[in-house]
Amino acid sequence: MGVDAQHRKLVTMARPAAPDFFASLGARWPVIQAPMAGFGDSALAIAAIRGGGVGSLAGAMFTPDRLLIEAATVRAAAAGPLNLNFFCHTPPDDPDDTAWRAALTPFYAAEGIAADGPAPPARRPFDAEAARVVEEVRPEIVSFHFGLPARDLFARVRATGARVIGNATTVTEARWLADAGCDAIIAQGFEAGGHAGYFLGDHRPVGTFALVPQVADAVNVPVIAAGGIADARGAAAAIALGAAGVQAGTAFLMTGDSNASAVHRAALATAQSHDSVFTNVFSGRFARGLRNRLVEALGPASAAAAPFPFAAGAVAPLRAKAEADGRGDYSSLWAGQGAPLAHARHAADLTEMLGAAALAAQRNHT
Repeated sequence: MGVDAQHRKLVTMARPAAPDFFASLGARWPVIQAPMAGFGDSALAIAAIRGGGVGSLAGAMFTPDRLLIEAATVRAAAAGPLNLNFFCHTPPDDPDDTAWRAALTPFYAAEGIAADGPAPPARRPFDAEAARVVEEVRPEIVSFHFGLPARDLFARVRATGARVIGNATTVTEARWLADAGCDAIIAQGFEAGGHAGYFLGDHRPVGTFALVPQVADAVNVPVIAAGGIADARGAAAAIALGAAGVQAGTAFLMTGDSNASAVHRAALATAQSHDSVFTNVFSGRFARGLRNRLVEALGPASAAAAPFPFAAGAVAPLRAKAEADGRGDYSSLWAGQGAPLAHARHAADLTEMLGAAALAAQRNHT
């Protein structure tokens, strides 16, 4: 046996295989439906669980009471693992959005609307109220984006018995999460739609299929691949590179079970991989979505954008006006580079397709 073969065998033995980790959670397939704050609720999570995977609810844009209701709805309708996902950002105390509103003034004028309007729900960081929800729901998984919460809050999550999953965009972040006690790590590649989960330093994106094997070699916990995975080929390839499972987001947006708007779905249906770019003009932090009028005019990266998550408030009136007219000119059309591989289908069917491919690949590599 050659050195490379010996190394692969050692890595495989040291890291729990996909069936072990996911089966211990009650999942039939090694697939997690990405939380996608604002674009999915209990209906999507229920469909993913019924399809044999892990269903997710995003706590970042739900109030604690609403999250409790959504979780109860999932529990009543589907037997299987539930993931509650939370952001761990630290919002600025007194954000200054003067420059940002000035940059948007020509667009308010063009749309014939006032600059003020109802702001969207603020993206909430994990706090004591969120910990209370975890304690009441007792989900199988609690996952975190943008690092981890404070130690006392982390301990409260741990006490519920939930498996904790962190999100890494670099090997350094993956090691940090593993050392902090995460049970598994999502290796989020450059291709992934939505917010990049970087938290140690600046945004330094790495492609999924370069990141996954490096993270798999660097940590001794299961690695879950995310970014650009929308069909059976991507799921199988991720497993071949050392992942124990996959997390998909954009592909689930295309299902009838997501909350994606008609404008968003139409954009996804015709999207090409080069239409997907990192931009900060919708939230103040880099996230991958489809080009539209606002991105082309002010971005993708705008120095004037208000800090995360406050940039969204000033864009909200523009988004509402355009979407009422059937336009996505100011909408955060989150989408990964795998969007052209996604097709309209039921979320349960998508889960089974991805899961069967991933599990078959895992069996072929053990």
